[in-house]
Order: sequence, then C-alpha cells, then structure tokens
Amino acid sequence: MNASFGIDHPLLATHDIDGLRSRLIALGFKMTAIGKHPWGTSTSLAMFDGCLIEIMGIYDETLIDEVPAGDFHFGRHVYEHLQKREGVALTALHSSNSRLDAEFASQAGFTVAGHLEFGRDVTLPDGTEGRTKTTLALLPNAQFPRLSCFLCQQHRPELIYVQEWLQHPNKVTGICGVNIVAGFEYHDVLKQRFSQLYDGVVCIAGGFQCQTANGVMRIMDAATFSHSIGPLPELVMKDVAPCIVGMDMTMSDPQTFLDVLEKSTLDFKEIENGFALTSPELTANTLLRFITT
Repeated sequence: MNASFGIDHPLLATHDIDGLRSRLIALGFKMTAIGKHPWGTSTSLAMFDGCLIEIMGIYDETLIDEVPAGDFHFGRHVYEHLQKREGVALTALHSSNSRLDAEFASQAGFTVAGHLEFGRDVTLPDGTEGRTKTTLALLPNAQFPRLSCFLCQQHRPELIYVQEWLQHPNKVTGICGVNIVAGFEYHDVLKQRFSQLYDGVVCIAGGFQCQTANGVMRIMDAATFSHSIGPLPELVMKDVAPCIVGMDMTMSDPQTFLDVLEKSTLDFKEIENGFALTSPELTANTLLRFITT
C-alpha cells in the first residue's frame, strides 16, 4: 500500500478524454466510466493498490471557477494548462491524513491553498452500494505551475481499492516512478524543495532522484531525458518550465503485456526489463514505460 507523500496519481490532462480512454482500454487497462467533477473537469481512472492512473478533460468551461480551495481553482488550473498543451497538469500525492500532511507540507515550505471534499456513489461487484469520500489538500506551485500537486486522502478505501477493479488484462500493477524534465538552472531549487519531503535524494546522470513511499521521482535535463527515456514531444520542447513528461508502471507478466501491446496498434519499443510507448502525443504528451517487477 501507498503512504503519505508517495506518488498517487499524476493527472493526464487531455482535449480528447474519450479517445485517450479508448487507447488505454486497447492497451489493456480497465478504465472507469467517465465521471464529472463539480468544477467542470471530466475524469476516468485505472485503479491499482494504493495508486491509479487518472485522465482528465474539461466538460463545462462555465464551471471551472466553482468550488475553489482558497484562491486555487482546480478546474481553471487544468483548463489553463490545456490551453497551452496536453500533459500532466497536477500530481496527487498519497495521504492518510490530509490535514496533518498539509501541515507538514506547509512547514516544509509548500503553499497550502485550501481543501476540497467530494464523493461519488459506487456499486461494488457484490451489489453493495456506498459513497466514497475524498479530501484534497491543494499545494499549488506558483514558480513551477506544472509541478503543482495535492494531497489525496481516501476516507473509504474499501470503496476504492476493490480487488476486482485492481486486476487489469495487461497485468499492470501500479506506478513505480515519474520523470520530470527541468533545466540545470532549476535543479538546486527543486532539490531543496523535494528534500523537504523525501529522504535519500541522490544524484543521477543529468540530475537527481528521490524515493517516495510509492515510486521514484527523477529530475533530469532535456538532453538526458531524450537519451535515456525517449524524445520529448515537440510541444514539450517549447515549454521551458519544469514538468512531468514520463510515467513508469510496473507489470507482473511481460508476455501478457506484449500480447496486448501488439494488438493495440500503439507504437512501442523494447527497453531493459520492459517496454516503452513511442508516440507520447497519443498519451497526453506523456512517455509511458512498463517495467517488470
């Protein structure tokens, strides 16, 4: 299971949530039906034990300023990022107590804009009905908006992490890392910021990385990213601000994943211990890699 400040789910913002959802289903993910938030964003999820993939679009521009958290408007933040390009607009960090974790984040120098609470009705596989309750603590980053994040606490995890929903045909089991592109001029400030949350920040080629409770955060310059992970999408190359451009997933059965991958018609290449998609423009400008556990 995940723990506080572990990677929970980067939000892949897209102009075409139906198209992206269909591609992920073809890739072997069990995606939820598209839902709606009261602040104008639409969403679909692939759930794992303690983390998930979330894709997000805008279904109603007139609602993007609804339900603010202090001065932060969740819907507007996603909307404004989509006006520039698709990609990760926000990242959820796991929380078991959003109030206490927000206080810790504040003491570590993060801005806490406020809290949001919401829920949705669910029906479990055995027919039991319930309503989820989720609390978000918003941590906007004025200097690096695409590295803004929020703490995500699920008060009814038994209605979220349901075994039948966690099993995917492609045998992907969860998130094991995110990959951030940032120019060398930003590395010192980012290292100082991340070291307030995570122990064991270590140097790697082109940057540094830190271990979270659920996966590794890697920060590297664009040239190193292109060499070690994959070519950056053109729109990302024009965006000089630090941002998440890659996400790594774990899989338990590479042959099963390869079978699904070959049927999906998505371009890919084999990498050490796994596979990488090679057309990030089809996955919200995010390079997805799948690694054997």
